[in-house]
Amino acid sequence: MNLRQKTISGLKWSFIESTVTQGVHFIVGIVLARLLSPSEFGLIGMLTFFIAISQSLIDSGFSQALIRKQNCTDADYSTVFYFNLAIGVLFYFILFFSAGAISDFYKQPQLFELIRVLGLVLIINSFTILQSTILTKNINFKLQTKISLIASVTSGIIAITMACMGFGVWALVAKTISQQFINSLLLWFCNNWIPCWVFDKNSFKELFNFGSRLMVSGLIDTTYKNVYFLIIGKYFSSAELGYYTRANQFSNLFSSNITSIIQRVSYPVLTTIQDEPERLKSGYKKLIKTTMFISFVLMLAMAAIAKPMVLVLIGNQWLPAAPYLQLLCFVGMLYPLHALNLNMLNVKGRSDLFLKLEIIKKTLAVPVILIGILAGIEIMITGMFLFSLIAFFINSYWSARLMNYPVKEQLADILPAFLFALFLSSCIFFPSCFLNYKPVLILSIQCIVGCVVFFLMVNIFKIDAYQEMKQILKEQFTKKDIQN
Repeated sequence: MNLRQKTISGLKWSFIESTVTQGVHFIVGIVLARLLSPSEFGLIGMLTFFIAISQSLIDSGFSQALIRKQNCTDADYSTVFYFNLAIGVLFYFILFFSAGAISDFYKQPQLFELIRVLGLVLIINSFTILQSTILTKNINFKLQTKISLIASVTSGIIAITMACMGFGVWALVAKTISQQFINSLLLWFCNNWIPCWVFDKNSFKELFNFGSRLMVSGLIDTTYKNVYFLIIGKYFSSAELGYYTRANQFSNLFSSNITSIIQRVSYPVLTTIQDEPERLKSGYKKLIKTTMFISFVLMLAMAAIAKPMVLVLIGNQWLPAAPYLQLLCFVGMLYPLHALNLNMLNVKGRSDLFLKLEIIKKTLAVPVILIGILAGIEIMITGMFLFSLIAFFINSYWSARLMNYPVKEQLADILPAFLFALFLSSCIFFPSCFLNYKPVLILSIQCIVGCVVFFLMVNIFKIDAYQEMKQILKEQFTKKDIQN
């Protein structure tokens, strides 16, 4: 299988996994949003910061280091596995004994028991990281797709059943733990790798030398992305945090999924051609054009339908989440571009520069956080968007220097896609300004208008990114027909 086939196969199965898994999460989330209150979602949101930070420290950048290393041994894998497991157990007990302090911080007594139970996910994930890394390194997303689907469906059924039985917020806890447990169990059952009884100090030192910088970078980025949950939970009500959490989950349906797909597939693929500058730049340009076309279209379209979508899917009690969702769509549309630019630093082995950029960017984000505390959630999210624009120029400047791909050239490559998506989203938003129908009818009209305008424009203007995706899909279906 050549590089293009590997890339397409990886993208296909990673896309299927993210789409199907998040589709299940989306449907389950809608059902749970109708069964539970915004305050109950807010309680879980309050713990998001602590779980995310702990998870970032457990991985410690070793996954990226293993993927980048060309020839990994069993000693490498086993060393990382035992380290992850030890750190996972350590951080679970830290959270366990910090439960009282966390509960007092938010003035929410119920969090005391919630964090001690939800924290078990750290131990479960520490068993799972290495298995997922091996499959990702081998660009084997097909198996991960099947496992993720089984885990998502099963955990969704468990959560909905518990919510219907009146377990409240514990249904959300059960969903998270059961999903990760089933996912881990199946990865161990289906993957051939098992650890050997060895911890190689030299291997640890080599991998940690590269991964430690990524760990600190990831920790800074994770802190920035999740500190908003902590701030809103502390300075606003649990219901407000529930609205923000739900809006964030809706926006992540596209932004985080696209980013995750691109990160998982582009990194191992581009690493294989890291010493071929022309091929690297050519593949990188194609990835950016196609990725940002998809991101701009989906995120701006979601912003256009935010209000009727919220009303139709989860009801009037969640209406305050709509303006948060619209703003978060603008924030999230650039996430995939950040991921690609930062991935290039890792491909080139510049984890030191990666860390420096994270420190600079997150220092610039501090005013955004402080203003949000004083001015309110919507102003804070607007600040997040402005910060995202600044981060793009910082990221792209340095990645451009490593591969002769100037910022102006990047902008020229993505600007047509942005203008296309902006016009399309304006057409989609237009009916909601003048029609006074039921939300479900307005949403239906917006979707129809969006589809019609989209297909007219891509065929009239022959958008390169669309033509590339169309060709890939055509090749895939043709290959299936030949095989059949």
